[in-house]
Amino acid sequence: MKVNRNFDNLVPNYLFAEIAKRTAGYIEEHPDQKVIKLGIGDVTLPLAPVVVDALKKGADELGVKETFKGYPVCEGYAFVREAVSNYYASFGVSVDKDEIFISDGAKSDTGNIGDIFGTENTVLVTDPVYPVYVDSNIMAGRKIVYAPSTEENGFCAMPDESVQADIIYLCSPNNPTGAAYTADQLKIWVDYALKNDAIILYDCAYEAFITDDCPRSIFAIDGARQCAIEFCSLSKTAGFTGTRCGYTVVPKELERDGHNIYKLWYRREATKFNGVSYPVQCAAAAVFSEEGQRQIKENLDYYKENARIICDAMDELGIYYTGGKNSPYIWLRCPNGMGSWEFFDYLLSNAQVVGTPGEGFGECGKGYFRLTSFGDRENTIEAVERIKKLLSK
Repeated sequence: MKVNRNFDNLVPNYLFAEIAKRTAGYIEEHPDQKVIKLGIGDVTLPLAPVVVDALKKGADELGVKETFKGYPVCEGYAFVREAVSNYYASFGVSVDKDEIFISDGAKSDTGNIGDIFGTENTVLVTDPVYPVYVDSNIMAGRKIVYAPSTEENGFCAMPDESVQADIIYLCSPNNPTGAAYTADQLKIWVDYALKNDAIILYDCAYEAFITDDCPRSIFAIDGARQCAIEFCSLSKTAGFTGTRCGYTVVPKELERDGHNIYKLWYRREATKFNGVSYPVQCAAAAVFSEEGQRQIKENLDYYKENARIICDAMDELGIYYTGGKNSPYIWLRCPNGMGSWEFFDYLLSNAQVVGTPGEGFGECGKGYFRLTSFGDRENTIEAVERIKKLLSK
């Protein structure tokens, strides 16, 4: 019996596990100190009332014979997919409900989508990068190439025409940098994918944070339906980090290597996924109702205000950053030439604030640091004051 030796090529510790380990160690040694966590991007506000009501109603229906549901269909109930389709239409993008797959989150699907692609394909990711894109393809044994995101390009990496790639991961607004692609920039990526017969795997988990004219979906770009698959999540949009629900859009006309990609993904899901639970799908549908959109906007506005508070502090300190606008993440240059993990330890030890070292997201993340706006307002304000006091010395 042999194991998958590609796992030997992974870094020993997942980034966020290492952060948790270091933080726990500090708290154990300093139990009297209040540590504020602005690192891992988990939400802190509760689910919207309309979502909770729908979740309860769905659970109640499972307790009545006449409304009981067994196995859900793998692609999701039609009423949820129609709600998502209508949501796309609200910002001018046409996606048929039958092209939508309801999932347990974008993290799962961006990792699992590789099941339908050959391991000989070359994968392109932007650097810094969300670790799942890289790790899932290392596990599969694929070759990975990197497109550098730097201060020079505003942390919006663009394609290099001399590099050929088959699978392209893009995330906009980006995790970790908070940078968002413009329509013109995405058009360049779409044209590159079409030229190379590649497929773009587009993660728009943070599209609800967009406040300017940046595209909310890659399908707003001409040609994208011939070269892209889109993933989205309700984790940050509606606080579903613990509830688990998202959706993936696969255009029915998408073809590669003599195969229909929609049919391949449907076949994969039918085999490996039994669908999202009925109560959670009821809750998801409520997110897209008129009242649901109103209520989740209140939560989103809360996080956006937290982001503004953090950004104002960076401006006051004269620290370069991206994000904050269109994104819950603030990506900053470590002060005084510090390394990412050096600044992590410095901030934890001297201000009792936890962030995320940019180095954990790739080579281009060295010397940068990520803060998130998902914290409690009072804690965010306190953390910012601690940071300003520490870095103003």
